[in-house]
Amino acid sequence: MTALAPGSRIGILGGGQLGRMTALAAARLGYRCHVLAPEADSPAGEVAAAWTRADYLDDAALRGFARSVDVVTLEFENVPVAALERLAALVPVRPSPTVLATCQDRLLEKGFLTTAGIATASWAPVHGPADLATAIARTGLPAVLKTARLGYDGKGQALVRDSAAARQAWLELGSVPAILEGFVEFAMEMSVVIARGLDGRCAAYVPVENRHEHHILRTTIAPAPLPEAAAAEAVEIARRIALALDLVGVLGVEMFWTVDRRILVNELAPRPHNSGHWTIDACWTSQFEQQVRAVCGLPLGEPGRFCDAVMTNLLGDEVEAWPALLAEPGARLHLYGKREARPGRKMGHVTRLGAPLLRR
Repeated sequence: MTALAPGSRIGILGGGQLGRMTALAAARLGYRCHVLAPEADSPAGEVAAAWTRADYLDDAALRGFARSVDVVTLEFENVPVAALERLAALVPVRPSPTVLATCQDRLLEKGFLTTAGIATASWAPVHGPADLATAIARTGLPAVLKTARLGYDGKGQALVRDSAAARQAWLELGSVPAILEGFVEFAMEMSVVIARGLDGRCAAYVPVENRHEHHILRTTIAPAPLPEAAAAEAVEIARRIALALDLVGVLGVEMFWTVDRRILVNELAPRPHNSGHWTIDACWTSQFEQQVRAVCGLPLGEPGRFCDAVMTNLLGDEVEAWPALLAEPGARLHLYGKREARPGRKMGHVTRLGAPLLRR
């Protein structure tokens, strides 16, 4: 295994805030980033050394992109797998197209988790209305119907309480392949962000509690208020998943802590995760630096925290509070440079730090 030396160029597929923060972390370590994304408003492109605005399946753009970089990674999991496959024939791609294919399709993802022995909510595939009765028999009601592909922040899903509602929801979701998941009575939504390097070593951050509003992450509390044994179990689950995927990079593992004190895995994100933003200001190595270290073949950094933290997303016009946030003692403000503040759009975040912890 040969590490990429500083001065090498990292290709990032996706132009959002996760790419922006990855590019900033890369620059601190002496790497340059080249972003490929189709949008005109690219927070990542604004801070990268180069930015190609092109469709993800533009073959000429992909070939030029591959020639200009030494490794390719993701900041957005809804990139077509075909784009990664084309790039992988020309340049190392981390995480691999197989990892992306598994994580961007909920049916493949749940099948992978089940095969790996990871507990999830009950689930069943829905390829057409005829499948709904069988699916409901397996999951029970109420249940959540989700499109198999795409969808995030609550988009592409519906809570259903009877067979008629399930059929109507499937039609309203576009009559596309879907998954029906049993409704989970949870005490807490939480996540573990874990990195795995080229050498196979893993480094995980503490489990965190995630609080949502209208299906959008509002607040992350680090660490999650879990029993010590449950926190260790959550980290071990994330490690098992990273190993089973043969991941190289960073993975966000979204979980439920149920009312009967079980841990169920909900979804996987094969890139830095919104619930890991607090690591920039409260950990020895941020999740974004870990992404850079992993894909470049460097040793992973220390994931431990030097203080507790609470991260809050700034949605829509909440970003206008930036002067007050800058003046608030202990608040660490991060703005993404987006031009238009739409309702529910993540415009930035603020992390509030707790008292310093003694390093063990």
